[in-house]
Amino acid sequence: MNSDNFSLSEKIVSPSYIRQGSQARRGHEQLIRQLLEQGKCPEEGWSESTVELFLNELAVMDSNNFLGNCGVGEREGRVASSLVARRHYRLIHGIGRSGDIAAIQPKAAGSSLLNKLANSVVLDVLKLAGVRSVASCFVVPMATGMSLTLCFLTLRHRRPKARYIIWPRIDQKSCFKSMITAGFEPVVVENVLEGDELRTDLEAVERKIEELGAENILCVHSTTSCFAPRVPDRLEELSSLCSKHDTPHIVNNAYGVQSSKCMHLIQQGARVGRIDAFVQSLDKNFMVPVGGAIIAGFDESFIQEISKMYPGRASASPSLDVLITLLTLGVSGYKKYLSERKEIYSFLAEQLKSLASAHGERLLHTPHNPISLAMSLDGLQANSDKAVTQLGSMLFTRQVSGARVIPLGKEQTVSGHTFRGFMSHSDSYPCPYLNAASAVGITREDVTVCIKRLDKCLKTLKKEGGTAKNCSPVSSSNQEVSIGE
Repeated sequence: MNSDNFSLSEKIVSPSYIRQGSQARRGHEQLIRQLLEQGKCPEEGWSESTVELFLNELAVMDSNNFLGNCGVGEREGRVASSLVARRHYRLIHGIGRSGDIAAIQPKAAGSSLLNKLANSVVLDVLKLAGVRSVASCFVVPMATGMSLTLCFLTLRHRRPKARYIIWPRIDQKSCFKSMITAGFEPVVVENVLEGDELRTDLEAVERKIEELGAENILCVHSTTSCFAPRVPDRLEELSSLCSKHDTPHIVNNAYGVQSSKCMHLIQQGARVGRIDAFVQSLDKNFMVPVGGAIIAGFDESFIQEISKMYPGRASASPSLDVLITLLTLGVSGYKKYLSERKEIYSFLAEQLKSLASAHGERLLHTPHNPISLAMSLDGLQANSDKAVTQLGSMLFTRQVSGARVIPLGKEQTVSGHTFRGFMSHSDSYPCPYLNAASAVGITREDVTVCIKRLDKCLKTLKKEGGTAKNCSPVSSSNQEVSIGE
């Protein structure tokens, strides 16, 4: 409804009522105008009616929704199912063009605007979360592992002689396979044990750079968010090393946006040394469906280079999901989630420490890990070799998801490389343990129910001498728990 249509409406319905409706409409339009002017996440979240009005306005700007459109090409935004069309708000053309995921589509002005705004709003949120000097970012419709691969492939053109990627060990398959898929040889640098924590071996990293030759190294591939007792890499020192040896530095910040400590490490690393790009997951940080990531960095030209490396058009779903989410939450809503996560981390630590003490175990001291916690399982291991893995099975059948049980001595081969002590980030960590994480969206009830069920499982295993004979799951009517991954 424009001003002319409102004027015409006054001839049908009382003008005072129409003016009131017009004013209400202007309230929605004012919010949309601010978004278009500033390109930033609104301070207060929008109502669903404002979000849907905005998305419908974008959709009518795409050619597949033109009233008189006649499409004779092979890609005309045709959708057989009306349910699918509604699921995507009739934004069917996706984002980008064949040569650049960030390019404007002539016949999809609405989808192109959606893409630009999603990138702009996400950039604003990254700055608010702690990386104040980030220069550019874009949403890519791939999860973290493939997004890292895209970064490595882009660096290949800058360093054609490079064969190796130096990688402080983190036992997570996708980040390892991201290097293999890109065609490079990971050089695994084992962590050093400091107290209970596994930390970056800076001397070993520098030795590898000097031994292999900086020109033969594509980059250092470091990590922030991770499972305890592994803690975030020493980013400031690694960034300084990379700057000293003129070696690129890519950071896997998978679920680090929700942690002010992880974001501070990235900001400081860029300040004192070199970070070329950092990659983070959409689902783990913004509570949207799996399938998207954010590639960000401090050199706008390099981030644009990465976006141009993506072949072809791409799905707009991740951009749409994160834009809807951030417009609905607003800055205040997202900050509230981050604050609650931090509070529940302390609550989870207290509860795990108390439970561990009651069962003769201990909460591992990992103060440098701001998201994940670990509880020893020494007593369980002493009862039976199978007791540790049995605990994992019991928790899963009792609908405790996200908790990880790590036995001693597990070996696993990933893309031809054999890891000893796999999942523990170390060849020989001193004890088996259980992980739990306080990730964004977790509630106190999640923690309370998890601790209750974990306590019951430990008592059952102890009573049965390490092997539970009756491991029946909880009834499906009980609440499902999510602890974070």
